[in-house]
Amino acid sequence: MLSSTLVSGMGRHVFLFLVAAAPATAQLANSSLQTAVDRAMADRSGTAVVLNVGNRRVLAAYRLDVAAKRLVYPGSSLKPFTLLALLQARKLDAQTALFCKRPLTVGGHRLDCTHPDTHHPLDPASALAYSCNSYFISMATRLTPAQLRDSLTADGFPTVTGLAHNEAVGAISLATTPAQLQLQAIGEWGVLLTPLELLQGYLKLARLASQPPNPGLIPLFDGLEGSTSFGMGRLAQPEGAFKVAGKTGTAPSQEGPWTHAWFAGFAPAQHPEIVLVVFLEKGRGGVEAAEVARQIFAAYAALATSRPGTSAAGAQK
Repeated sequence: MLSSTLVSGMGRHVFLFLVAAAPATAQLANSSLQTAVDRAMADRSGTAVVLNVGNRRVLAAYRLDVAAKRLVYPGSSLKPFTLLALLQARKLDAQTALFCKRPLTVGGHRLDCTHPDTHHPLDPASALAYSCNSYFISMATRLTPAQLRDSLTADGFPTVTGLAHNEAVGAISLATTPAQLQLQAIGEWGVLLTPLELLQGYLKLARLASQPPNPGLIPLFDGLEGSTSFGMGRLAQPEGAFKVAGKTGTAPSQEGPWTHAWFAGFAPAQHPEIVLVVFLEKGRGGVEAAEVARQIFAAYAALATSRPGTSAAGAQK
């Protein structure tokens, strides 16, 4: 049986449709998803959490304590929020395009892009899909340090999420140099978050994606979907019609000369039901986190398509 819940968001009313299930069925579904999360994260150091978009309930988690307390740079998983800041401040639009410039060094950090050379300018959606450092570092200077910091704060960074006990709280700094501003825009300076804080940020994006289309935000959501269809996050997309959206991140470590790996996103892309964060200690790059995410998304897709009245894309009919 389908039940509808009316919630308020961004000045509009949105109907979220949930499947009413018997407790035993719900426990079985959560158990199956938990098994998939445990299997995907087996022998890995880090955390993964799956959250229900409608009611913010944790559906499955691997090492929730790590998700609540580990403070690290988000790397490129922050770029959707930088793009959101630029779009909301009207500092660019869907047609604002730039060539990717290589080599690239900012503040002594070598940041050469690793995406394919497209041989043509990138617009904001393709720049997000390809995680183009050159694009975001160039565009960041259109914002003032206060605009970027205040926009990230408005997105809920940092804050206690209420998803676990004894959570750590991150920090957002105010850049004082152009280099700091540029590095903050790509999540490599002045922004420390827990995996739960990043998860809550992507929950905001998932809920925005659920609302009637906002023409001004089309580049953001096209970029998140492009990331998993052809861009740097494409390894997160499972086979079949169940489409996901999200962003990878490779973040510098404060403890040594290694990196951490991130993936954060939601599914189904057009009508989000779940939001997911994967964080891997000493991960070899965001692609590794995306591979983990694919296994979790695939498991959820299998559960979603087995529900009565659900299409292959995971959306209610």
